[in-house]
Amino acid sequence: MTKDVIALTDRMPDAWSVLAGLLAGGPDLQVQSAAEGAVIQLCDTEGRPLVSIEVPLLLHVPGEAQRLLGATGADNKQRWWTEARASTAVPEAERLAGAFAARLTTLLGGHIWPPDAPGADDAAHPVDTSGITAVPTPTPAAAQPAVDVLTDKVAVVLQDRPVIGMTSWLSEALRATLESERALQIVTPSHCRLSLPTSAVLTGPPTRWVIQDPDCGYYDGLTGAVLCWRDGAFQAAKNADGETPVAPAFADVTRTGERQLLLSFRTVHQPSAHLVLGGALEAAWQALAGELPTGWGTAEPANLPWSRRRLTDLAYERAPQSTWTVVVGSADRPALATLRVLRTPDGVEEDVTLGVGFRDGEKPPVSAVADLAVELTARHGLRTLLAHLREARADLTVPPHFQRPPVPFGFALGPAEVAEAGTGVAARPPLPAAPVRLGTAARPGYYYPLGDGESAEGWTAFETLLRHLRGAP
Repeated sequence: MTKDVIALTDRMPDAWSVLAGLLAGGPDLQVQSAAEGAVIQLCDTEGRPLVSIEVPLLLHVPGEAQRLLGATGADNKQRWWTEARASTAVPEAERLAGAFAARLTTLLGGHIWPPDAPGADDAAHPVDTSGITAVPTPTPAAAQPAVDVLTDKVAVVLQDRPVIGMTSWLSEALRATLESERALQIVTPSHCRLSLPTSAVLTGPPTRWVIQDPDCGYYDGLTGAVLCWRDGAFQAAKNADGETPVAPAFADVTRTGERQLLLSFRTVHQPSAHLVLGGALEAAWQALAGELPTGWGTAEPANLPWSRRRLTDLAYERAPQSTWTVVVGSADRPALATLRVLRTPDGVEEDVTLGVGFRDGEKPPVSAVADLAVELTARHGLRTLLAHLREARADLTVPPHFQRPPVPFGFALGPAEVAEAGTGVAARPPLPAAPVRLGTAARPGYYYPLGDGESAEGWTAFETLLRHLRGAP
């Protein structure tokens, strides 16, 4: 059962409505703020948090609630998203979170997720909180609202929602665990899926996505390895032969004919007062999705309308620190990207990972990537580009089942990387298809076709190309 409750309200939660919600625990609980005022916490008499409530977000982007919450969040109305996270160590805390959210929607209109949250059915009466206490939080990682279990090795987050997005809470928990030299492990039921931004941070053991399974107990949602809790962390289990078995549920896959086109590229600009970021991402989105992005934000849900100027302003304010953002598209053509802006010795760098989903029967625009590489080189300072195609969900979420690995079908080097590899070497790769020149003859870049993205031969061609560019035999 989830410990997260979200109020999706028609009107902005003002001070009086939030106060009414906070009184769901009666007058005896304490209230404190955290994260420089971005989080309000209902606390026990010792000041330890029972429920943490994040600052409300106005969802300017249609469909974000539905993308992350499924049918229970389904409508395209502009809503205020107010998220409450209950301490899993205190059973009454979940009723507090539900009663808080229900009071908000009663006053402001809207609905809550999940609809059957404990405490939401009788929000008029305060939850009995007499004598309840929370567990002390001795470290910064333990004090994060999203952390449920903390050991010397890992911080464990329990989640149960249709899509596990990279929320601001989860992002903060990740930051705190890294700073404390721990790994993050996210534990969910088998019906949950990850968003692409969340799956990207789970880079391998000991960081894991752990699935609760009725047959084997636990398994890794990205590899299928059966897991067990040992020495303060989820680790790979071993059978009598010393091998790690694969959970049967992981291999239970139904092919749907859906596809994802995945594009990763890097551009570099010279810093100037007139620089506006996001143009390369717009060009890629238009070429592959046939439209422009609709929204962006520093976490999921993406709550702001797409604006290159506001993105640039944020990156400028945060410099020289890097800026990470998530960018979303419309429901008509599922598309999702992460964009990281950072200062390097070469200039202002944009690292983009873009995924575009295609339903059964739709043909991904593989051939459009070569033309896109030409545009990115001419107008946006392309350094490198890699394009993959994979058989996977069109909605761009990651299920806890086996997915066929992506197959590369295109690779590009901008002029600076070609010069570093050697123009003669870069111009004559040992591949069946000739490269496409990017840029000018005096300072060329190259796009290398690797196949159609359907055959594993794309990996062979890519490995051959890399060995050639590196001068390896």
